[in-house]
Amino acid sequence: MPDPDTRALLVRWHAGDAAALALLVELHLPWLQQHVRGRLGEFLARQAEPQDYLQDAVLDFLRDAPRFVVRDENQFRGLLVRVVENTLLDRNEWFRAKRRDMARNNPLPTDSVLALDPAFQRSETPSREVAAREQRDWVRLGLEVLSAEDRRILVQREWENRSFVDIGAELGLNEGAARMRWVRAVGRLADVLRDLRQGIVPASGRGDGGA
Repeated sequence: MPDPDTRALLVRWHAGDAAALALLVELHLPWLQQHVRGRLGEFLARQAEPQDYLQDAVLDFLRDAPRFVVRDENQFRGLLVRVVENTLLDRNEWFRAKRRDMARNNPLPTDSVLALDPAFQRSETPSREVAAREQRDWVRLGLEVLSAEDRRILVQREWENRSFVDIGAELGLNEGAARMRWVRAVGRLADVLRDLRQGIVPASGRGDGGA
């Protein structure tokens, strides 16, 4: 059976209820801390205040990522695990800053909510403008579960319009190698988007970048 609390709290948060956000964090943070500690162990223990670090990562994600609703709490927790693990392993503020920029430059209309469950997804054919906006929001959500390397090259190319020569220089690659790395990142993003649209949260380690 669907879990009414998590889904209802997400709906309330999207409607502007700040108290719902606090309740979501309170409901899921203890489980998340235990789960991530088991996976990251010593790395998480080295953080000055692991609980505060995790809470900040969850709050930043829910505030700045595209709005979404889930099938149940297990699906929600699966997504949080991917996002938080990526945030911890990045060890920097780069993508969090980019996420805020994307949210600021592409404000979401009040009715824009992605359903991570095919049973709740819209059946009508949207207009071209709405379809393009929805696809952009799916992409932004998909970026959350990609590796830091894949996220960086996709944001640099697609949002910052940087050349492959420029990207390659930063990565220590020639133009052709940078282009190939981008092609592979696009393919991994496509896989992630297909899974999310089907209600599947990619398992940890999915979408990891590589040379």
